[in-house]
Amino acid sequence: MSEVQTRNDITISSKAIKEIRKIMEENNITPEVGLGIGVKGGGCSGLTYSMGFDPELKEGDTIMEQEELKLYVDGKSLFYLMGTELDFTDGLNGKGFVFNNPNAVKTCGCGESFGV
Repeated sequence: MSEVQTRNDITISSKAIKEIRKIMEENNITPEVGLGIGVKGGGCSGLTYSMGFDPELKEGDTIMEQEELKLYVDGKSLFYLMGTELDFTDGLNGKGFVFNNPNAVKTCGCGESFGV
């Protein structure tokens, strides 16, 4: 089974944590539920980010915690997301979650896909 990671392989900005908690509260999602993040093939640059609430840890997932928020990341995705910060923006260019990924060597204009 997976082990809890105490290092900050992936971080979540305070603004993103606030928005995630707001979404959880609005949808009656309990704190025991983790936020699953990952990458999958697709998009104009080769890989896209995925994110969603997950009530159960899957085989091979790594758990990270920040401010009592659980983050579930599968092993393959962790390789691509090491050092990434999940942020939230509500500026002039739109509102939503943003992955600030130092591993991405190319990104597309929409910011939702990347390549390494």
